[in-house]
Amino acid sequence: MDDEVQSKTPLEASGSFKINKKEISNVWKHFTKIGKDKDGFEKAVCNYCGAEYVIGRHPKTGSSYGTSHLGRHIPTCKFFTDSELNEQHGKSSTHQINQEVHREKLARAIVYHDLPYNFVEYEMIRDWINYISPKVVIHSRNTVVSDVRKMYVKEKEKLKQSMSRIPNRVCLTSDVWTATTSEGYICLTAHFVDDNWRLISKILNFCRMKPPHTGVEMETTLFDCLKQWGIEKKIFSITLDNAAANDNMQHILTNHLRVQNKLLCDGEFFHIRCSAHILNLIVQEGLKVATEALYKIRESVKYVRASDARMIKFQDCVEQAGIDTSIGLRMDVSTRWNSTYLMLESALKYEKAFDILQVLDRNYKHILSQEEWRRGERICEFLEPFYDTTNMISGSSYPTSNLYFMQVWKIECILNENLCSDDDVIRDMSMRMKEKFDKYWKQYSVVLAFGAILDPRLKLVFLLYFAGV
Repeated sequence: MDDEVQSKTPLEASGSFKINKKEISNVWKHFTKIGKDKDGFEKAVCNYCGAEYVIGRHPKTGSSYGTSHLGRHIPTCKFFTDSELNEQHGKSSTHQINQEVHREKLARAIVYHDLPYNFVEYEMIRDWINYISPKVVIHSRNTVVSDVRKMYVKEKEKLKQSMSRIPNRVCLTSDVWTATTSEGYICLTAHFVDDNWRLISKILNFCRMKPPHTGVEMETTLFDCLKQWGIEKKIFSITLDNAAANDNMQHILTNHLRVQNKLLCDGEFFHIRCSAHILNLIVQEGLKVATEALYKIRESVKYVRASDARMIKFQDCVEQAGIDTSIGLRMDVSTRWNSTYLMLESALKYEKAFDILQVLDRNYKHILSQEEWRRGERICEFLEPFYDTTNMISGSSYPTSNLYFMQVWKIECILNENLCSDDDVIRDMSMRMKEKFDKYWKQYSVVLAFGAILDPRLKLVFLLYFAGV
């Protein structure tokens, strides 16, 4: 029987007076309505295990499904504990431990929090768990390793099945790192839209790559991974950094997939260069010109950060200057241009403090003139749009293909505008950066144009305006 409770007054029963009242069922304490699926069936999901059930009325026949099947699920749900079930029926009982669920949750906790496997063998951890419930079986490190592997295989199979059901194509991104031990590691990530039109990004493989780290070896590793996941026939594109080995690898992989007729448009749109990496190359080219202009600022920051005593003295200068900011002095890294921007941005906020420091500390030699500070401001202002664009197109929780045309167009406009700058450094930076821009982005990506067309804020009108049509 359904657990629906209906109360009727005499007037309601006689039909002379009707009040619309929502039907109440206890099962809705344990289920949540999630709307209709693609076939029009309304569904609800279990709050504990995620199982989905059809509810409401049949979209064609109009017959009601009721809630009885939901009520029957609750006692059999392995994530619904006995204590919760007893509480529902107004009974009190000692909490029963499901050892299978306990092991699964422990494995997930170790993976989620990046804990060592021997965490379960810590003496005080065992003592604590034993205090909470002596009934909990605490397994060894080897058992936990086995549980994590089983969980990985289970999750991998779920993802594999999910990817096999999607009718659309899969886009890939890949990167290679070399550790300090000269060992190479390769990462392959898949990006696709699932059945519910959600953008999904999943790492398919992160593994050590045998030397030599050539394009041939990289292609072999990637293609084996694609076959393992069964998606070699669903690949649309792969996005890579601008490296010689990557160019060689994608060329081999393109031919490999083309021979098997597994690429759209014969692979014309298969290889996409990473926009964030190209932008990094463009700005790095400009910073070569600004090295001298940034030298004193970099050395000033380095001088202050060299010891605690200098930091304390500089903090006194900050207080005397009345500077109120939570941003500390930042040091840049040669391989990351955005760190140079952040260093410049932070140093400019402490201009008055550096002016006071030169009076109090005779060992401070890298004193900047007012003109040098103003030049630093102009360089920082010039680099800010590049920094914002880098952060925008590097996002991983939202689509970025629709941002490509607008952002690249903005960058080109900024470079063209500053080719005639009154500042020699800004003008020279723009010239060098424009040359690098034309090398990679003079011909805009055709396939990414569709991202702009499908964006309701841009559409075809923007592309026509951009092209001057």
